[in-house]
Amino acid sequence: MVTKKNVSKLVKDYYKQFSNYEWERLIVNRYQKLEWDTTQIFLKKYLPKKGLILDAGAGPGRYTIDLAKRGCDVVLLDFSKENVELAKIKVKAAKQEKKVKDLIEGTIVDLSKFKNNSFDAVICLGGPLSHVEKKDRQKAVNELIRVAKKGAPIFVSVMGKYAILIEILRRWPEEIKNDISFKNLIEYGDDFNFGPDKSVKSYCHFFTVDELESLFPKNKIKQLEIVGLEGFTVTQSKEYNTIDKKTKQNWDKMHKSLCTLKTTADISNHMLIIVKKK
Repeated sequence: MVTKKNVSKLVKDYYKQFSNYEWERLIVNRYQKLEWDTTQIFLKKYLPKKGLILDAGAGPGRYTIDLAKRGCDVVLLDFSKENVELAKIKVKAAKQEKKVKDLIEGTIVDLSKFKNNSFDAVICLGGPLSHVEKKDRQKAVNELIRVAKKGAPIFVSVMGKYAILIEILRRWPEEIKNDISFKNLIEYGDDFNFGPDKSVKSYCHFFTVDELESLFPKNKIKQLEIVGLEGFTVTQSKEYNTIDKKTKQNWDKMHKSLCTLKTTADISNHMLIIVKKK
């Protein structure tokens, strides 16, 4: 087990190895794409059709490029130098250099390079806030709110705690054997063994819905939605990847109708909160 140390270093070391994985993650199979597809439903519902968008914690830029193709102006910001460098390559390959106004290495904990009320929308998708330690999480959320214009939507997705517990016996039984590691997950939602490759271990915080909602000050925002991006598919990824077209069609209708329930969000691998700045 990796003991608690410099969280920033753990996260940077992780994305130094896995920036290409992060680019492919959302399209590798049907189940992985469900996070993308569900997010897209709500981006289309709440994002302005035009304007300047901050993609904070953007990774290698898959959402940035998609929004640029829709006609939005986008500023990409990510903590990892490797992610930003890969994003530059992907933006150029997509011929979106004019719409992507800047690509910046930086952290969601400190957005001081941007003035108050700078952006028509702010997105922070895929779980960047899950890589921020407890002492900085409120500051990160406050920064995301600060740089948004009044009335602007803010989208933040994080990784969910109960989804891990639903699957842990099947997928990560060794974590249960480790008293300290399992206690950290149960009591604090913290994992210092995060990552698809055990040779590179990083830090991730897994949220409950209540915990995520509590970070958004009610005097500064109006909550619009809480969404479970994978929902009831979370324990059935293998089956979802192989079901026939008609079964998938009906399952997806069910998912869309139930994804905004708090219960659905709480059991999802990724939960999305959407708020509007007052």
